[in-house]
Amino acid sequence: MLLVIVEEDAGGVSAASLEAVTCARHLAEGTGLDLHAAAFGAHGDLAAGLSKYGVSTLHLVTSDATQEYSPELWGAALAELVEHTGVTGVLAASTDRGNELLANAAASADQPFASNCVAIEPGDPWNLTRQRGGGILLEDAELSGRVKLASLVPGSVEISEATTTHEVDVLEFVPAPRATMPHSVIVDRTSRGSGVSLATARVVVSGGRGVGSAEGFAPLEELAELLGGAVGCSRVATNNGWRSHSDQVGLTGTKIGAELYIACGISGATQHWVGCMGAKTILAINTDPEAPLVARADYAVIGDVQEVLGAVLERVRARRAAA
Repeated sequence: MLLVIVEEDAGGVSAASLEAVTCARHLAEGTGLDLHAAAFGAHGDLAAGLSKYGVSTLHLVTSDATQEYSPELWGAALAELVEHTGVTGVLAASTDRGNELLANAAASADQPFASNCVAIEPGDPWNLTRQRGGGILLEDAELSGRVKLASLVPGSVEISEATTTHEVDVLEFVPAPRATMPHSVIVDRTSRGSGVSLATARVVVSGGRGVGSAEGFAPLEELAELLGGAVGCSRVATNNGWRSHSDQVGLTGTKIGAELYIACGISGATQHWVGCMGAKTILAINTDPEAPLVARADYAVIGDVQEVLGAVLERVRARRAAA
């Protein structure tokens, strides 16, 4: 049996988790194993969202100790679920939470964990390709163990449905209480505001030094809203106080897998490239034709960011009005 950890987004299964489910189904079909899923603290109808993707059973981990996120408690609970179900492999999306959860579970169960994979092939051992050095290097490796744990980088797999659909059985799993176990607790929450999440947005419009100021992000925000996307930024914009760190795309920020990434006035240093290289299509707008991101982008417009965006917004508004 294979188990995939699913995360919730807006009451349903997140896109990154559906990629992990697709990959796990490929592994399960290649080895003749059943595919199960597990969720912590879920509130939406995840079973309905998984019925089209080959999952036969959803395990809801429920207890007072796991209602709020704690990597140590969730990791120990997952290790207990692994022993309870007898699974031979566990997958999750390579999000901050997915990596942290699997790392703690692997340590608790004394089993191997490979993070940030971009490809996993069935067999014993698993043959996988994973990102190293923040995504600059790719490593071919083998993963062997009684239970194999791996996380999949969002944007690595195209989401696909199973050939057949069926109702997903839902089972509650109550882990043993661990009141005395040292663990992290959430002491405060900061709302990210309304709108699309940067990590899951299909379109991301980012600004860097070339935007010029915090006020210079106004056309980027309008374009992102018109395209149903999210606004990001480079580390320079964060360091200058123009945007919060939660908007930063890069090695020390968010790694995106958008369908379209529009980089406005961003030179594209290595640490930023690591965050945006998972995008399917990259459009760079820059006054410097020699900027690294201009050279790496699928499309580039050489010109002033504000002038180019002004023309783009005029055209998008006109098309929306005509529609």
